[in-house]
Amino acid sequence: MADKIPKKPVGRPLETNKSNTVRSILFTAILICFGIYVVANMNNTGIQKTEVPISEVIQRANDPEGNIAKITVIGNNLEITLKDKDQPTETSRKDGSGTLYDQGLVNYCDGMEGEELIKCQETYPVIEYKEDVNAWGIVFDIMLTVLPIIAIVIFFSWMMRQANAANNQSMSFGKSRARLYGPDKKKVTFKDVAGNESAKQDLTEIVDFLKNPKKYEKLGAKIPRGVLLAGDPGTGKTLMARAVAGEADVPFFSISGSEFAEMFVGVGASRVRDLFSKAKKNAPSIIFIDEIDAVAHKRDARGGAGREDEQTLNQILVEMDGFDNDSGVIVMAATNRVDMLDKALLRPGRFDRHVNVTLPERKDRLEILKVHFKGKPVEEDVDLEALAKKTAGSSGADLSNIANEAAITAAREGHKAISNKDLTEAFERVAIGPERKSKVLNEKEKKITAYHEAGHAVVGHVLPDSDPVHKVTIIPRGATGGVTWFLPPEDRSYKNIFELKDILARAMGGRVAEKLIFGKDAITTGASSDLKNVAGLAKSMIIEEGMGEETRNLVFPDEATGYYTITTGKPYSEKTAELIDLEIKKLSDEAAKRAEEVLKANKGILDKLAEELLKHETLEEAELEPILKSAKLPTTAKLH
Repeated sequence: MADKIPKKPVGRPLETNKSNTVRSILFTAILICFGIYVVANMNNTGIQKTEVPISEVIQRANDPEGNIAKITVIGNNLEITLKDKDQPTETSRKDGSGTLYDQGLVNYCDGMEGEELIKCQETYPVIEYKEDVNAWGIVFDIMLTVLPIIAIVIFFSWMMRQANAANNQSMSFGKSRARLYGPDKKKVTFKDVAGNESAKQDLTEIVDFLKNPKKYEKLGAKIPRGVLLAGDPGTGKTLMARAVAGEADVPFFSISGSEFAEMFVGVGASRVRDLFSKAKKNAPSIIFIDEIDAVAHKRDARGGAGREDEQTLNQILVEMDGFDNDSGVIVMAATNRVDMLDKALLRPGRFDRHVNVTLPERKDRLEILKVHFKGKPVEEDVDLEALAKKTAGSSGADLSNIANEAAITAAREGHKAISNKDLTEAFERVAIGPERKSKVLNEKEKKITAYHEAGHAVVGHVLPDSDPVHKVTIIPRGATGGVTWFLPPEDRSYKNIFELKDILARAMGGRVAEKLIFGKDAITTGASSDLKNVAGLAKSMIIEEGMGEETRNLVFPDEATGYYTITTGKPYSEKTAELIDLEIKKLSDEAAKRAEEVLKANKGILDKLAEELLKHETLEEAELEPILKSAKLPTTAKLH
């Protein structure tokens, strides 16, 4: 089969136009220079001249036999025309000692007429005086005339090009800005997507639809119009959509929801029409709209029928409704805010399939880490499984970042391969932030930080439903003065009320330890982030999870989606708002009390752990175990 001839691009590239303009300007400049050269030398071309002294010219002019027919005086120069035409023309120059008359050059024929003049001219030369003509002056005059004309021509040419460019831009303003991933791009398949097996299984059917549409049409099945990928940021929704296109081997049009929006009403809708038109021409194909919530907000919540984003959304709905059964175009969209999308977009016939792209589990994280460390030199004892265990709750993007940071750390330290130490540093840098070695704490601040972190560790170790202590450090990282890590032994999909209350209590352990050791008047700002976390978790337990004493089994609508009351401006009454505040306070007070009971009962262990932290600054799990193993849970701190 003959090779396909690549299509020539329509129109001239910008670089070609620029080069043509430069060539035109250079050609014009060369013509001007050539003209100047010709004008400057026009009086000299084809004339052979010899120069003689002025004294000789005067002597020969006064002699009837001097063979001079005519003397033309041009300024300080004399041009002598001889009677013998076979002889070359002569030139001379005044010596500046006075006028030619003073030097003896007499015009014998001056005042004669008729036959007398003719006879005189046959004997003596005719003397003519001409104005001195400067060739360069002529050139200068020409330049003054020509150059402004050239400048005007160039200016108007530039203006025309700018107008054409603006016209082309305005014509393309409503065109789609979607990026096309076709056969010439690197193909992504499900093999390149680690983890998320359930999402892959849901999308495999879409691939089969695109590959074998007739199989489903024979049974009366319709190809899904749209697939909505929902999940946390960084979970690989875009990569999953590209894998569907790669598996089906069809063109993939990718665009972000924000790229439809413009300040001019109607542009977004125009771009939607253009995008769907291109996809239909390349069918079977996939349209992928990332962050679709940018143009698909709930219309009843935002208001304004003439809004640009609403016109864009309406056009998307119209285009999806207008698909023929055999159009071969599937729309895929991604969002992490399904609750913000308009209901009309989610109904059957538009986005028929909803696929949840979840955070990876431990085995999936291990597979993702293997993908990202593939091709990177690592030491033999590098334990990716241990890193997968540490990174519970991390997305695929987080794991990719950790792998990259590990390589950067190894290069910075001069290692030939990535070590376990590099992995640990990369994980901690991504999770909390880099070590702030420039921040130097004084002895008092170090002691307060040591007791603060020791308080977290002791309370977390003793409470029965808390995760194990993994590491404690008093080296400042990111925005923190110190860090205490608690890592779950396994991934969990749910947390019960006892686990959440233990999280609240261990979070209060730092503030309570400061109060217990340094007195209630010595409480510092070091616990500010802990208190924010306690308030946020307690509020979530009451409003979203129904875990309050007085509000058990009751949840309250989110302020962004629920109705609003006139008195409180919240989607619940003022009395309910007060009850929620009381429930949150109960949880935080209970957490502080439990932490205080634990630390009072284990004060010796608290002192020992703080002392070791002051010595070593960082303690790993193996070093913490002998210190914490004798800690006891007091009866007063138990939950009933």
